[in-house]
Amino acid sequence: MKGLYLLLKRFVKPYKYYVIAAFLFNLLGAMFGAFQFAALEPVLGVLFGTQKIVTKPVEWALTAGSIKENIMYQLSDIILRFGTEKALVYIGIFLMIMVFLKVTFTYLALYVLVPLRNGVVRDIRNKIYKKILELPIGFFSEERKGDIIARMTGDVQEIDNSIMSSLEMLLKDPLIILMSLSFMIYMSWSLTLFVFLLLPVVGYLIGKVGKSLKKPSMRGQNKMGELLSTIEESLTGLRIIKAFNAEKKVSQHFKDQNTQYYNIMNGLMWRRYLAHPMSEFLGTAVIVIVLWYGGKLVLSHNSTLTPQGFITYLVFFYSIINPAKSFTTAFYAIQKGLASMERIDMVMMAENTIINKENPQPVKTFTSTIEYKDVTFKYQEDEVLRKVNLTIPLGKTVALVGQSGSGKSTFVDLLPRFYDVTQGEIRVDGVNIKDYKIADLRNLMGNVNQDHILFNDTFFNNIAFGLENATLEQVEAAAKVANAHEFIITSPEGYESNIGDRGGKLSGGQRQRISIARAVLKNPPILILDEATSALDTESEKLVQEALENLMKNRTSIVIAHRLSTIKNADLICVFHEGEIVERGNHDELLALEGIYKKLHGMQNF
Repeated sequence: MKGLYLLLKRFVKPYKYYVIAAFLFNLLGAMFGAFQFAALEPVLGVLFGTQKIVTKPVEWALTAGSIKENIMYQLSDIILRFGTEKALVYIGIFLMIMVFLKVTFTYLALYVLVPLRNGVVRDIRNKIYKKILELPIGFFSEERKGDIIARMTGDVQEIDNSIMSSLEMLLKDPLIILMSLSFMIYMSWSLTLFVFLLLPVVGYLIGKVGKSLKKPSMRGQNKMGELLSTIEESLTGLRIIKAFNAEKKVSQHFKDQNTQYYNIMNGLMWRRYLAHPMSEFLGTAVIVIVLWYGGKLVLSHNSTLTPQGFITYLVFFYSIINPAKSFTTAFYAIQKGLASMERIDMVMMAENTIINKENPQPVKTFTSTIEYKDVTFKYQEDEVLRKVNLTIPLGKTVALVGQSGSGKSTFVDLLPRFYDVTQGEIRVDGVNIKDYKIADLRNLMGNVNQDHILFNDTFFNNIAFGLENATLEQVEAAAKVANAHEFIITSPEGYESNIGDRGGKLSGGQRQRISIARAVLKNPPILILDEATSALDTESEKLVQEALENLMKNRTSIVIAHRLSTIKNADLICVFHEGEIVERGNHDELLALEGIYKKLHGMQNF
């Protein structure tokens, strides 16, 4: 149970007062529950006519003998004064009061655990989401999005269904067992010792089944992650699936994964459902053995137990069975929940390599140059960039061209530290970007990506994304620069219209113009444009290109372009080939070199 202890230590600490309150309420509930069963002995004694009459009270003390003798004295007094029928009424009232107090405190214990249970699950979700936002982009190239979603939803829910629900039993059942055992030891220590010899054997057999649950549970959660990944990929690529008539193939792939999940869960649940019948059979076997051994002691008069005392003893023992079964059920559930926690920890414990150094330097403005010095970068083994050197002066526009996969996008992704260089360094205003605060560094830059990334929200919130207190006038002004204002105001609710999932209600050109408006509103000193006009029609491209050129006049811009016509006026054009800058110069100079750039230019003109 070490894993459970570590989990509770990590997440339950803020709710320790709820745990203390639940423990106290459960303790009181267990005490009154024990008194409820203890009242059975005098009831049976009165019914059987064997109740011992106590004529003199003993001195009150906090001992079991003193309390019992004084209660017996009070009961004897009632029997002598009012008769046995009246005594049964008083005992019945006492029994009702004990039951009322027991259920009241048991409810209060559950009541105070509700904020703890839901709070821990909320905190785990918050922590894993925060961790996802903190992790470098490279982490997610190795992970399936559907599996990440499965860990945030299914695995977190499994922790709630198993570990947190079991916490109620862990705080209640041991107390009931302990209280009942205390009374059993008081009533007959020799018989209870015999019971103690049997329980470890039963516990060992049940524990063997519980330990076998963790591994298949882990496999089941992993397979669910694969299922969610397949669903997510299918929804994203539905247009391609239909276009290539691949519905049958994709459906069969999903069926195969779903059948594998079905088989894993069958095996898991068969073992899980074995818990109840196995514990019930073993519990009944123990009761039979105790009944035989205890009955033998009573009949042979080798025990201080009276017949009604033995029956009460059996009631106490039977009261242990249900909590013990619940305890074993909780043990199985915890094993399943700990498997889910291990999957969550694969994300929670993942190393974040892109972090602020100790005492990072703040930066608010960009004043001179961006320098790439001998920059080398590789994702795994293959180098994407090799010994790249480039200086970008303030206010200049640098265009990057070249084949797909030549390293252009990686080159610009290194500047805001989406990735860190493998060798070399990048300097902004003469300072290594690793020395700056990451948030300050990224505030210097505005990005417009080839893949327009929009959110299921309004036009206003998408354009003002990341900026606080943006006004409608500012958003409108940015939209006009990006040639987006006209189609926004024709929407049913104008700037408050929802654009759908990933901007699904818009055309490709409209989505790109919203992305451009977002960068315009941020008004950063450094612009990164990754194929910013690639999704625009001819008319919109011309208007947006003019707006971007005006916007870039007074700021430093890095432009990735495949359409060479859009970067003819760049101050410097760098041609990338297999991770290196093989040509550099302005448009006319590169044409005069008669190299790769001229070849690309000629192909596009053709």
